[in-house]
Formats: sequence, structure tokens, C-alpha cells
Amino acid sequence: MTFGTLAMDNTPIIELHDVRIRQQENVVLDQVELTVYKGEFLYLIGRTGSGKSSLMRTLYGDLPLTEGEGHVAGFDLRKLKRGQVPLLRRKIGIVFQDFQLLPDRSVADNLLFVMKATGWKDRQGMERRVEEVLERVVLPNKGYKMPHELSGGEQQRVSIARALINDPELMLCDEPTGNLDPETTEEILDLLYTISQSGRSVIMATHDYTHMKKLNARVVRCSDGRLLELSAAAAG
Repeated sequence: MTFGTLAMDNTPIIELHDVRIRQQENVVLDQVELTVYKGEFLYLIGRTGSGKSSLMRTLYGDLPLTEGEGHVAGFDLRKLKRGQVPLLRRKIGIVFQDFQLLPDRSVADNLLFVMKATGWKDRQGMERRVEEVLERVVLPNKGYKMPHELSGGEQQRVSIARALINDPELMLCDEPTGNLDPETTEEILDLLYTISQSGRSVIMATHDYTHMKKLNARVVRCSDGRLLELSAAAAG
């Protein structure tokens, strides 16, 4: 499995129509309309508590979709059974704010752990893939390091490498720069944008609008229970 360029076309990777997202009995977002195409980079902005994470959780099958129509990476979210969630997530790379690396394992072992959990068997192929993804995130020769030996930016690069392991069609990044300084934030943003240029769709949830105007990317905002499309200039 390599990082070859995926087809750039107008095929939607995400389609949501008249979706209502709930947390228990509370409606978080209503009347959600969203289409994301292959290879798109999209900012998802809004204040803390506005629904960004709930939308992300719906897209990767953690929150069941019970109202409206939703399709992600070929899966119908309304018909998604619990046993199908791992199949959906093999097509999705997820990056969190707090890295979520296993502290007692090396960088390489963190990646191998995910590979074993998702069905990889060929040890040589697994080791080659680890080298590929670490090269992709500009961390060659760091596989032997422990997470605590890395900077925050390097740890986030490892979490991005982990998200890339299964060559996903879609990357969901929930506040991936929230714990990073401005310079490191810019480096991670550049990396994620480059990944989108290889044909993978990237959604980056953030409440930091500082770097938005640098990229020609779509922006949608969670506000007052709705999802609104904006220009980058209006968002900032």
C-alpha cells in the first residue's frame, strides 16, 4: 500500500441532507446540509460547544444518525450497524487534539498496534508502511522514540501518521492544533493541506481562525444550532 495520488473528481465523500444531530435528548445541530468532495480541504469552525465535535462523531459513526440522510465513504449512516462501524473507520483517519498516543510504546509500536487492530498480518509489509507514513509526516528515523521524547508538534505528526496508516479516503481532524504553538500550528496545517492535495478529503475543526486566510479552502461554521457556509475572509 502506497501514498499514490487518489483520483481527483467531483465524487462526494460526505453527503448530509436535513440532518439533525443530538446529544442524548438535546438537539446540537439541526437542518444540516453538507457535501464534501474527494480531495477537498474544509475548515469546520465555531465556538467550543457549538457542535463541531458532535458533527465529527456523527461522521465516524460514534453518534448514531437517526434523523435526516447521511452518507460517508460509501456508508449509509442511517443504516449503519454497530458491526459496520470498524469498516467505516478503516476509510477514515481521525486526529485528535490530545494526540492519544500510547505512552508505554515507541512511535513505531504505536503505529503497529493500530495496524494489528485493523487486520494487518504481513510483518514486513507493516514495517514498510510504518516507514512510509513516518516519511510522509517528515519524521523519518523517529520510530524508536518514545512519545515523551518528542515535542508536541512531533507527537501530533505521529498521530497524523497513525491516521494515514490505512490509506484513508477522509481525514477528520478535531482541533488538531489546539495544544500547539503558532509556528507548529502552521507546520501541521501545511501538512494536512498537502495530504488533501493527494486526493484525501480533510475536515479540520478549529476555533483558531489565525491561519485560515492563508489557504483557499471552504469554511463552514457551527453557530446557533446550524451549519453555515462562509468565505475564509468572513470567517476571520
